[in-house]
Amino acid sequence: MKGKILVTGGTGFIGSHTVVELQEAGFDVVIVDNLSNSSADVVDGIEKITGIRPTFAKIDCNDIDAMRDLFKKEGNISGIIHFAASKAVGESVQKPMLYYRNNLVSLLNIMDLMTEFNVKAFVFSSSCTVYGEPDVNPVVETSPVKPALSPYGNTKQIAEEIIRDGSVPGTCYKSIILRYFNPIGAHPSAEIGELPNGVPQNLLPFVTQTAMGIRKELSVFGDDYNTPDGSCIRDYINVIDLAKAHVKALDRMLEDKSEAPVEIFNLGTGTGVSVLELINTFTKVTGVEVPYKIVGRREGDIEKVWGGVDKANDVLGWKTEKTLEETLESAWKWQLKLRERGLM
Repeated sequence: MKGKILVTGGTGFIGSHTVVELQEAGFDVVIVDNLSNSSADVVDGIEKITGIRPTFAKIDCNDIDAMRDLFKKEGNISGIIHFAASKAVGESVQKPMLYYRNNLVSLLNIMDLMTEFNVKAFVFSSSCTVYGEPDVNPVVETSPVKPALSPYGNTKQIAEEIIRDGSVPGTCYKSIILRYFNPIGAHPSAEIGELPNGVPQNLLPFVTQTAMGIRKELSVFGDDYNTPDGSCIRDYINVIDLAKAHVKALDRMLEDKSEAPVEIFNLGTGTGVSVLELINTFTKVTGVEVPYKIVGRREGDIEKVWGGVDKANDVLGWKTEKTLEETLESAWKWQLKLRERGLM
């Protein structure tokens, strides 16, 4: 094994796919998750794909005593990937204190424990929301970080500042901040995918559930934006492509190739796709219509953003491989598998 990696939020959508990639790259993985927006059954799916069952502990990262006990029990942890966070823009506007408490206290706990237990590498799950409403697209790592449009976005900005401020001389670990664009899709095996508890907060699960007839119709929040079809534009990246970047980031730090205590990389495709374009492409790929209605704009939404990813391509040696069509097909296959299992 290459080393032991702790993955917080490891039964979640991005976390579970990253665990698969870590195991296939030869890492020993320990998952921590409080299951607030996921299921322990995901561990079964990971095992079916890789043939290896990762260690799983149901712990809230805000509980530092429970986390410290886990660190003691597991022994030598080489690196941490920190996914655990609340992540819905709309919900964060309604419940800001929940987001600040959940997203920031957990980070502080992890950073304290990394120092206490001499962990060498830290990957932080950040977001393109830190760029706010960009003046120019694509945004690159040196683009201005603008005032956040939602409490969720603000927690990511504050978290990045905490990581930079915490990287003082003598710190035992190096950090890589990965700014995601919009992860979608599922593992091609359909053993794991995105399965939010309750009503989906992200676009594609709502699309697939509507196509399946679970939801009556999809709401498109605004068709009067300054975009070709009036709907918001995002950079939709396949979750497996995204997961592989985390392995690259860990390897970079564990092999002492990092050029600074904290490095930042955008992870996206470099191409913007509108909400309506995604819906129409889904129908073309699957042959299934998605009933939708246009409603008013949603507070906190950014009009258009997509990423410049040359730095990740050149420095991490990472690039996306999956097409939008492949990605949407995998998401539909996952939805069909959920129906087959009687889950959705």
